[in-house]
Amino acid sequence: MTANRTYLILDTQNHALANGQLATAPGDSPMRLNIQDHKVDDVMAHEVVTLFSSSSEELPIQCRILRQRGDAVLLEKIATLDPEVRRNLRVPVKFSTFLYPLPGSSWTGRRSVQSIDLSCGGIAFYADCQLELHEQMEIVIVPTEEPVILRCEILRKQELQNDRFLYATKFVDMCEDEEVVVREAVFSLQLQSRGAQD
Repeated sequence: MTANRTYLILDTQNHALANGQLATAPGDSPMRLNIQDHKVDDVMAHEVVTLFSSSSEELPIQCRILRQRGDAVLLEKIATLDPEVRRNLRVPVKFSTFLYPLPGSSWTGRRSVQSIDLSCGGIAFYADCQLELHEQMEIVIVPTEEPVILRCEILRKQELQNDRFLYATKFVDMCEDEEVVVREAVFSLQLQSRGAQD
C-alpha cells in the first residue's frame, strides 16, 4: 500500500526543484518518487536532494539520487534532518497586508506592512511604524488558499531611511491547521519562484 504522500524536493542550497509523489511504501529503500510537472531533469541535475513532506509528523530527509526511470527517481535516504530546517525555509514574497493590535496593546487600529519573505516559522516585513522587540500582534497572511490571521512576535528590527523599519518575526501559538496552510503556501511559493527563474 502506498501513501501517495507529496514532497517538496529541494537542492542542497534549499532551492525548490519540483514536487514528487511517493510511489513506494514509507520507509522503503530505495524510495521511488514520481516527479510532477515534467521536472525530472531538474531533479536529476543533482546528486543529493532534501525532501520536505507536507505533513508536520514527518521530518525532512536528505537523499542521494540513485537513478531515473521515466518520470520517477529512485532515492536512497542519507539522513533525517532537524525539524527546524523546515521552519527556517524562507521564500521571498511581496504582498501588502495589515497588522492588528492585541488587547492591551499601546496602539489601536490597523497598520499597513509590506512583506519581504515568509517561512513556516515567521515573516519579515517593512513598516512605517515603530514596534517594540518581543511585542506581539496579529498579521494577515494572504498568499495562502484562504487568508489566515496569525499571531507573531517581533524578533529583530532595523531602522531604515525615511522612518521605515524592517522587522523579522516568528509565529506564536499556531494550531496544526494554520501550520499546514502556511507550510503549503511556502512550498508552493518556492516552486513558483523557481519556475520564474527558469
